[in-house]
Amino acid sequence: MSEAFADVDEWQRLDPRMLLVYPVKELIRFLPVLLGLFIAGTAAGGPGEWWQFVGVVLPVSLGVLRYLTTSFRIAGGRVELRRGLINRHQLATPLDRVRTVDLTASPIHRLLGLTTIRVGTGTASTDDEDQLDLDGVPLERARRLRTDLLRVSPGGPAGRDGRTAGPGADVGSDRVVVRLDLAWLRLAPLTSSGLAIAAAVLGVSSQVVNAFGGFAFVHPEQVLDDATAWSWWLAVPVAVVALLVVVSLLSVGGYLVTNWGFTLTHHAPAHAGAGGAWHLSRGLLTTHETTLDERRVRGVSLSEPLGLRLGGGGRAAAIVTGLDRDESGSSLLVPPAPHPVITRVAAEVLGTSAPVTADLVGHGPRARTRRYTRALGPTIALVAMAAVLVGTGVLPGWPLATGVPLLLAAACLGRDRAASLGHALVGRHLVARSGSLGRRRDVLEVDAIIGWNLRDTWTQRRAGLTTLVATTAGGRQSVTVLDVPEDEAVAVATAALPGLMAPFLAERA
Repeated sequence: MSEAFADVDEWQRLDPRMLLVYPVKELIRFLPVLLGLFIAGTAAGGPGEWWQFVGVVLPVSLGVLRYLTTSFRIAGGRVELRRGLINRHQLATPLDRVRTVDLTASPIHRLLGLTTIRVGTGTASTDDEDQLDLDGVPLERARRLRTDLLRVSPGGPAGRDGRTAGPGADVGSDRVVVRLDLAWLRLAPLTSSGLAIAAAVLGVSSQVVNAFGGFAFVHPEQVLDDATAWSWWLAVPVAVVALLVVVSLLSVGGYLVTNWGFTLTHHAPAHAGAGGAWHLSRGLLTTHETTLDERRVRGVSLSEPLGLRLGGGGRAAAIVTGLDRDESGSSLLVPPAPHPVITRVAAEVLGTSAPVTADLVGHGPRARTRRYTRALGPTIALVAMAAVLVGTGVLPGWPLATGVPLLLAAACLGRDRAASLGHALVGRHLVARSGSLGRRRDVLEVDAIIGWNLRDTWTQRRAGLTTLVATTAGGRQSVTVLDVPEDEAVAVATAALPGLMAPFLAERA
């Protein structure tokens, strides 16, 4: 057992510096209550000051108790964590269940030289209390623990026989695969993050303005009077341009804060029997370091939302077996970046570029018709409803003027969905692509498939189509081949893994 494990065989508390972190966290959680006590104390005079003091001491005491009641150890082939005083939680997971190890350090953690270790085990629980987090470990020690946690997992530098690699057993080498290029910032305004940040900023700002009755230098009545003097032909374009500028700046800022220092490296083992790892680090204020056990990485997913696709970009994520859907952030390989970058990284992860660049098999005219129908149907219904309301005098006539642009947009959406639909079996990889606003190309090793699902709705059955789902041990990390002819679905599944389809073929015969 390595040095990092040797000093945690017994139950240990977190670093004492967490006594400075936990009380601050509790104070932030109690901030609304403290503000209420402050306002009440100001209005009530003397007695309120005593309650304000209690309001500060209580969360600080809870933070201290949180530290005193939290302990962990790594022993007996398990990672164990216990915490809580009244509601006692004790978590344990076998080391061979470790899929990923994330190191996250908030600004206060970085100031104190600490980090949080999150052990990804594929748990289906969404409760934070059920997450195996070691919050408050010195950075260097956390990195040693991360290395050892992945060494004892079956996909780490331990051999396929599952034996633990000792300290220094796998020195290996690290190779930088890709780093952040500031030229990628041109893609930031094409993501939805700017709108989300703008909405959050506007929401907080409005609450602050309402709480304090507006700023002294802002007079809402004057702003409204000035706005009414503007022509609509001038006010609307100015407002749209201003919104685009603000959203773009927020998108660029958010991209830099999240992805500053982004580096993806690959750890190559020193000997053939060991396993490698993919390591990602990024973050300006809060830093994130994620390590993926290479033998758990069984494919890639290339995401191309419409905005990024128009700008020639996309994202890349790893398909990690055993990783739950709520741990998808741990599987990121490349943030929004130019398409050649994400395809190059995907090819390196897969060991071949063929599944990434191969032409796909179309799903035929019936599948294309279904894509058009699903895109145009709701729009036609909406326009027809508007026409009825206009005809009965409930609505003025101008809403109908938007009908033609909406129908054209829906037709373009259906056309793009139909063009995106496709699949292929390239070597030992299943490839599936679908979507328009959020087009995605999934590439999965067939050896990672543990079962096939064929699902079809009533309308699919009438069209002779089905949805083929290749299931893995990875939560939502299944690969779906949408609206494929049934005979083609059976042929693909049989060619990929003949044994799994044998019972189904026997029933059909």
